[in-house]
Amino acid sequence: MNADEPTTPRDEPLEPHPAEGEVLYKETFRIIGNDFEHGGEAAARVKAILKQLAFPTDAIRRLSIANFEAEMNVIMYADDAEMELAVLPDAVRVTFADHGQGIPDIAWAMQEGNSTATPEMRARGFGAGLGLPNIKRNSDEFSISSIVSVGTTLCYVVYVNGSNRGAQ
Repeated sequence: MNADEPTTPRDEPLEPHPAEGEVLYKETFRIIGNDFEHGGEAAARVKAILKQLAFPTDAIRRLSIANFEAEMNVIMYADDAEMELAVLPDAVRVTFADHGQGIPDIAWAMQEGNSTATPEMRARGFGAGLGLPNIKRNSDEFSISSIVSVGTTLCYVVYVNGSNRGAQ
């Protein structure tokens, strides 16, 4: 495979999510690479929004885990990103689109324990190789694409009632 071509895990085709439709609330957050001081702020803001909207605790917990992992991946590996939150009638969809180094082998990166963390990242407590697997595990739908030296787009959905859990 050419390193400049988009890559996706074989079992995760990039297609429009069924969680499309009327958007009840939408907000975009900018995440800056290497800004560890503000790491987790966007995830905390989304958690507060969902609490105000009276979302179920389990959905908020799962989204909070996925959002924090994705936000920290941007801070560690990308120059910057936009995180888009879309609240739909029956789901929450989050999309991260970053500008950065990209992921040359998504299948490898999706395996627990595989990490490209630097010694500095490890000194901060990161680098266990659980970020992307945790995002997928806490999502009802998950897709990722990446172009080396351009960036990565990650989209995941959590259904509010959990009825579609595991329907990936």
